[in-house]
Amino acid sequence: MKNILKISFRNLKRNYRRTLLTASLITIGVIFVLIYTALSGSFKSYTVGQITDSMLGHIQIHKKGYVASVDNLPLDKNLNAKMLEFVESQIKDNPFIASHSYRIKFGAMFSNFTSTTNIRLNAVNPEDELATLPLLKDRITDMNGTLKPGEIIVPELLIKGMDVKVGDTIVLVANNKNGSVNGINLKVAGILGQVMGPGGRDGYIHIDDAKKALRMNEVEVSEIVLKLKDVEQLKQAEKSLQPILEKMNKMGKPVFEIHTWQQLTPFYNIIKMIDLMNISIQIILISIVLISILNVMMMSVFERIREIGTIAAIGTPPLTIVKLFLSEGLMLGIFGAVLGSIVSMGIIYVLGIIKITYNFGQQTGLILTPHLGINQILSVSIIVIIISLIASISPAFKASRLDPVEALRSY
Repeated sequence: MKNILKISFRNLKRNYRRTLLTASLITIGVIFVLIYTALSGSFKSYTVGQITDSMLGHIQIHKKGYVASVDNLPLDKNLNAKMLEFVESQIKDNPFIASHSYRIKFGAMFSNFTSTTNIRLNAVNPEDELATLPLLKDRITDMNGTLKPGEIIVPELLIKGMDVKVGDTIVLVANNKNGSVNGINLKVAGILGQVMGPGGRDGYIHIDDAKKALRMNEVEVSEIVLKLKDVEQLKQAEKSLQPILEKMNKMGKPVFEIHTWQQLTPFYNIIKMIDLMNISIQIILISIVLISILNVMMMSVFERIREIGTIAAIGTPPLTIVKLFLSEGLMLGIFGAVLGSIVSMGIIYVLGIIKITYNFGQQTGLILTPHLGINQILSVSIIVIIISLIASISPAFKASRLDPVEALRSY
């Protein structure tokens, strides 16, 4: 095998122009795919991070039927104290969960004493919410310290539309689940910036204020938001929470429902589209490599007919000839994959220094942070090498089936 590799290397070196041209095509294909993968991966990571770490969390737990009617923000589908105690016992020692936060979600009328509009509110314990949604604080501006009882963080959309500023006093009027109306005065403590997708009218208040506004006699929450230690373990974490779904009420129906962020936001379709585009680009790479290697190997067979006839005439087995051509394809694939990976890492390093910025929706000045993982490099390289071998099979068998006498007469 060592001799076959030496002879294959000599043949590639002897036809260096053709070798360089083919290797260059493979290298360019690898560079294109890896750079696109790194850039799209940066956008994907940013999108997922904004959705999970500033809005939804990674997993949410609700009372059965809540998500189906979430647009109405139903207070009659809140989790009571007994339900919360059961869920706490299930997630307390879960190895996948880093933190969790309780939320009471409800609609209210927002008034600045001059005009009135509607607002959707998330009542939270600030410490738990910021631990579960670490990027939430980046959306809040003009705020000193953390959210306190008696304060409200108003969405940017309402700040502009209602001519309200930080420090103003506003009135919230809300109905509880029994239909009773109650109002409370709150001080505007900060402004909540917009994020991708719905949520432009969502504000934040302290959970104690929600209990007052809704006249709650006991603990009730709309949802439990979970943050995972590693978002890549989402499926395993969801599976580990299955015992919660096995809890049945007196009528034998499930008490709870569990949803991942992927099930709660339409932006997951964008993520899937990015993944589909990555696969499409890799298919293009495969096509480039396949055509390049196949073309070079076929030309190599036609140019070396006499050489093939000579080695066949002196007793070289057809299998050895096949190995010679497969080795050449393998070397071309390895060379192109290694060189393409090295150049790609260099380009990505430069892009990281340059800091490419882009705008997305209402957000401006976002920075792309392309990154290539070793798994991505290895997967693309392995694909290239395998395709190089596959593309060499047909020319290799064609060369091995040449009749030595006819091959020697070809010139």
